[in-house]
Amino acid sequence: MDWLYTLSGFVVGAIVGLTGVGGGSLMTPLLVLLFGIHPATAVGTDLLYAAITKAGGTTVHSRKGHIDWRITGLLASGSIPASLMTVWALSHLPKQSPAVTHIISVSLGVALLLTACAIIFRQHIQRYALSHAEDSAHTRFQAPITVAIGVLLGILVTVSSVGAGALGVAALFFLYPKLPTIRIIGSDLAHAVPLTLIAGLGHWAIGSVDWSLLGSLLLGSLPGIWLGSHASARVPDRFLRPILASMLVLIGGKLITL
Repeated sequence: MDWLYTLSGFVVGAIVGLTGVGGGSLMTPLLVLLFGIHPATAVGTDLLYAAITKAGGTTVHSRKGHIDWRITGLLASGSIPASLMTVWALSHLPKQSPAVTHIISVSLGVALLLTACAIIFRQHIQRYALSHAEDSAHTRFQAPITVAIGVLLGILVTVSSVGAGALGVAALFFLYPKLPTIRIIGSDLAHAVPLTLIAGLGHWAIGSVDWSLLGSLLLGSLPGIWLGSHASARVPDRFLRPILASMLVLIGGKLITL
């Protein structure tokens, strides 16, 4: 089975490299639906997988000055405490109970549907935000809303491992429409690393991480991301994103009805 995990890691890594959409949107449901991994273990393992894979990208963005550390800090000030509280709440539930399985499956399904919406409507969100960028309410409440978005992402990511990528970027596009796209992506990526690391370590502490599975996934995903990133310039984005969004809607619907 290990080679199938490695192959899955390669395929998901290649898709991430092609589209930029976070691996959790694909990896976690793949582990749950195709391999029958318990949702809690799939989420915990994927969180550490995300922290490791995104750390390299954050380093590159940081060196190139693509990160707005103020925005990253505002997001983290909400998400990190929310993640810790969510892990604490999960630790008080029986790990293998049907209730936990249902909560995580439904949360994962909802997160995938929201991610699909973020992919489809990203440009519309950005255009709307640009047209209202000078509104006093938009600028006055930027900081507290950013912290609140961090809280929501902290809960969602800790429960489902999904949301730190497409949802975070969509929220930042809305809140900071004048910020260059590369800085929004860099800032969101920098925020995702400590969030997924802390949430992943929390899952490890409550016994929801499979280290052998993690190693097999990384073995395939790292070359997959490299290959996908190099091929992305040759594949039209307007074709990839609708296909990916459709896949997420179908998978999300399936998980909600489990």
